[in-house]
Amino acid sequence: MGKSEKIEFMKVDTQSFRTYSAKAADITPKWWIIDAEDVVLGKLATKAATVLRGKHKPQFTPHADTGDFIVVVNAEKVKLTGNKVLDKQYFRHSHYPGGEKFENVREVLQKKPEQVIERAVWGMLPHNNLGRSIYKKLKVYAGPTHPHSAQNPQELKIS
Repeated sequence: MGKSEKIEFMKVDTQSFRTYSAKAADITPKWWIIDAEDVVLGKLATKAATVLRGKHKPQFTPHADTGDFIVVVNAEKVKLTGNKVLDKQYFRHSHYPGGEKFENVREVLQKKPEQVIERAVWGMLPHNNLGRSIYKKLKVYAGPTHPHSAQNPQELKIS
């Protein structure tokens, strides 16, 4: 290329590019089922939160509910690494003086095993109106049975 030759760049009409924003009518949610037996809690919660939020889809829109439904079975058989079964504690407060309550994971797994997965997933969702509506699409069951077989959920593998 000589000095006298001019390089012509392709002119791009930037006004014609528009950001896609998903509408409620554009979204058709799917149903997924996750078997929590011998699956690490953090990996399960991360995958579930991603699918609930809709980040796995190309039409993901941050301000809209573009996610799918998740059914988690065998919540009582979820696995925690290290010594978290004894060391990890859940905290709540009654809003009265001295009303602090602490529970470790072992106690929660014995009383209500679904709550361990629900709390882990809730911590990974936005804490606002959108997050609360997304959270309602999470269905967790302690045993292997669930009442959502009519929706034909597809199995979601977690590696």
